[in-house]
Amino acid sequence: MSLNREQKRLLQRQGEVDADGEPIRERRQPNQPRSGEDRVGVAQFSREVRSELRKVAWPSRSETKNYTVVVILTIVVVTAVVAGLDWVFSNSVLELFDV
Repeated sequence: MSLNREQKRLLQRQGEVDADGEPIRERRQPNQPRSGEDRVGVAQFSREVRSELRKVAWPSRSETKNYTVVVILTIVVVTAVVAGLDWVFSNSVLELFDV
């Protein structure tokens, strides 16, 4: 493997190569089957989901309305620009070929 000094130093910092620039070979761990202890029931899963959803910083109703208006206006403007460009280019092509 041919590396310049900068690449070799970077890979050494990342633990990919040794001091001589040779790749460090690590054996992959075989996939171990999960034990039954890793799985939880539906009730426990629901409790954990609810606890995580309580941590979410939900936007207020006014923020949601503002975001909705901004998205709709952006869609309208972008659609108008694309339609305008389509009309201009189609008319110019038709004029160019005298159709």
